[in-house]
Amino acid sequence: MAVEFMETINQSITSYTGLSPNTFFTVIAAAIAVYYIFSIIFGGGADTRPQPRTRSFEEESQPLPPPVQLGEISEEELKGYDGNDATKPLLMAIKGQIYDVTQSRMFYGPGGPYALFAGKDASRALAKMSFEEKDLNGDLTGLGAFELDALQDWEYKFMSKYVKVGTIKKPEDAPAASTAAEPAETTESNAAEPSTAAAHVSEPAAHVSEPTEATEEKEDTPTTTQVVKDE
Repeated sequence: MAVEFMETINQSITSYTGLSPNTFFTVIAAAIAVYYIFSIIFGGGADTRPQPRTRSFEEESQPLPPPVQLGEISEEELKGYDGNDATKPLLMAIKGQIYDVTQSRMFYGPGGPYALFAGKDASRALAKMSFEEKDLNGDLTGLGAFELDALQDWEYKFMSKYVKVGTIKKPEDAPAASTAAEPAETTESNAAEPSTAAAHVSEPAAHVSEPTEATEEKEDTPTTTQVVKDE
């Protein structure tokens, strides 16, 4: 049965192609080999299997923790939120207002294009569009109108996109309080001085009111003219 089937196939190949069965199968094998070679050369051999997801992608896909309100902190404390500690949020400040920029870690985190702004008040650098270390602070003195407008645009962007979590503590607040207390003490001491002066002024009055003995004797002794008249 199998022999008859093979003979039928061979006869069909010969009648339809004009080739012997051996030649026909050789041509088919060569065509398959050529197709395989060309598919490798022209990119068909690229690995189409799904690649495993990288760790960074998995980290980015994880939900972010809710922002934590820090209140008022110093600039030194803000430096601890520059993204190097993965357990802390990524923070940045503009005009003394601190924002949580953790959702944009690819920009402000380590290795990002704006990583040097993280953990700092970068108001001056943003206004001047500067990446110099000397401009990484919140000092706005000497900035022009164009630079202040640019900083305002950055502030509007941060207010609309990120959550405000605190403010930067001004270092001059404590000295200002002590300075304000000094004039009050000075005023109190000055107010006490006139009372002492008043005491000194009132003393001559007591001396004036006391008559001397000579004056009393003079008043009691009658003059010679009065004696003559009486006689």
